[in-house]
Amino acid sequence: MSAGRDPGLQPERTRLAWRRTMLTLTVVTALAVRLGSTGDPTDALIAAVAALLWGAVLVLCWPWGGSGPARTGGPRLRLAALATVGLALLGALLVVHGLW
Repeated sequence: MSAGRDPGLQPERTRLAWRRTMLTLTVVTALAVRLGSTGDPTDALIAAVAALLWGAVLVLCWPWGGSGPARTGGPRLRLAALATVGLALLGALLVVHGLW
């Protein structure tokens, strides 16, 4: 009897984790766009970069088939991590800029 790999619930947990990640990135991006719509060109540029990073993560990492695992690994995982950190920094920059 050959025992194949039983992934168990791991693919579902991974899919759910990516949904939570994309939800968080969506909220941060929406807040960045809202804060960036004040009319200040710097804020608008920061909001545009946030939207581009969000789109890059969505296109490259989201499992478009609906039931498959997230398409991560290698450069995609690095891009997702970089975009997440970048969105956090852009959000912090917008908040600090808005406080002054």
